[in-house]
Amino acid sequence: MFRKFWAFVAGATFVAGGAFVALMLLQQEPTIASVKSPPPEFSEETKVCVKCHKNTSQSIVQQWGDSKHYRAKVGCYECHQADASDVDAFLHEEKKVGTGKHISIIVSPKDCSNCHEKEVDEYQASHHAQGGRIIGSLDNLLADVAEGNRAMVTHAFPDGVSAAVVNGCWQCHGSKVEVVKDEDGKFLRLDEATWPNTGIGRINPDNSKGSCSACHSRHKFSVAQARHPENCGKCHMGPDHPQEEIYYESKHGIAFHANKDKMNMDRSKWIAGEDYDAAPTCATCHMSATKELPVNHDVGMRISWNNRPAISIRPEETDKAMGLEHGASVGWEERRETMKDVCRSCHADPFINGFYTQYDAQIELYNNKFAMPGLALYSAAIPLLKRKEKFANHIDYTWFEIWHHEGRRARHGASMMGPDWTQWHGNYEVAKHWYGTYLPELEELIHDNIDSEDATKKAAAVELKRIYELVINDKFEVTDVASGEKKFSTGHLFYSGNMPKEESDRRLEERKAFIERYTGKTDF
Repeated sequence: MFRKFWAFVAGATFVAGGAFVALMLLQQEPTIASVKSPPPEFSEETKVCVKCHKNTSQSIVQQWGDSKHYRAKVGCYECHQADASDVDAFLHEEKKVGTGKHISIIVSPKDCSNCHEKEVDEYQASHHAQGGRIIGSLDNLLADVAEGNRAMVTHAFPDGVSAAVVNGCWQCHGSKVEVVKDEDGKFLRLDEATWPNTGIGRINPDNSKGSCSACHSRHKFSVAQARHPENCGKCHMGPDHPQEEIYYESKHGIAFHANKDKMNMDRSKWIAGEDYDAAPTCATCHMSATKELPVNHDVGMRISWNNRPAISIRPEETDKAMGLEHGASVGWEERRETMKDVCRSCHADPFINGFYTQYDAQIELYNNKFAMPGLALYSAAIPLLKRKEKFANHIDYTWFEIWHHEGRRARHGASMMGPDWTQWHGNYEVAKHWYGTYLPELEELIHDNIDSEDATKKAAAVELKRIYELVINDKFEVTDVASGEKKFSTGHLFYSGNMPKEESDRRLEERKAFIERYTGKTDF
């Protein structure tokens, strides 16, 4: 879908471009000839739209009236116009709009790129734009099969689709928007299972990915709203990725909550340390400008660990696997240095480097103690499971929640300096379910199959027992992701009962000293 309105491009780019344009103008010091004025008035088509919609959709018109688009004379038709050949184009109130005027309901990133080319290019290269790839993932399988059924039947899904997928997964990650047409091939509507949807990785009828309105809600498309932490919280919250909750527990979130009125959120130029200094928001760290950095709509360019998978890996490895050429070429060291530049708006290097030392240590702990041996144990246990389908056995949920919920919380909590989420919602829950549920379930599988008359099951039980005993005796070898070195997964000896006496005695003495300090009791 390609909607042409070049007469409006200069005005929209200059006035509606927000923080990026303001920063660009400051940096480049343009001549008078290079700065074009916005159109002198709205198009006749937009005037017709507004005349009707101010009665039928008053709030939408008002939101648009408060926007930078309005001030740039960019209106309804300039964003919604379509070519007759576009798959989702239709004649809307033909007599009112004018003969041959096609429009589309969806304003896609491809449409926005007519004015915001740089922003869309960055966004299309980001993980956000790939959110629709959830289809076929473990998360989507869980909602599609275990949580759902095929009872929701629509034109695009005559055999049914899970309402759990439609109302849950797809609302954040994005649906593939399907167009319903009549027998003559004319547009009827957007399929109800796929629309409405503002998922960050929505696959649009014009094949572009994403939804700009996921962050810049229509029809004001406010940059101030996009800078608020709650804006990210629509998706980045909950048991498996509680970034919003972690943020508000952190010192950053506490400072923001106490100083919202000092943040100048609606300024076009919004540079940390210059235009505000009370606190950072999600946008500050992951997208917004600093004295050295421009705005960037690729949210992964300042992240040095990808904590989404069972085992944390470097982000460039994920980008390479996803076919994102630019991301694959940018190493984690460069991304970390970029994030450090943001941190330097408020902090000195010893503080920043100390934080990263602590953060990396948490990733190494989780990866080496739980993730790598946990994944090896689960893989070895699969041949022994009663049911072969995913999420049909209790141990499927046990392992899934260890890495997908609790392990992520520990890692994300450390990455954003949220200690309670790192500890009690993270590391504690990992350890509780690891030692209290996961290992006992594995022990039961070994016990039930080690003497099996089925040679295949017996062999699988022997192999599972071998790995299990290596793990609980601190002899399971792992490859450290950060250093590439061969190490052992350590910290399990208390469970096997093989903790060295000197370590056991040291921990007992520390315990005694603690009790004596707070109770005065010396008789143990």
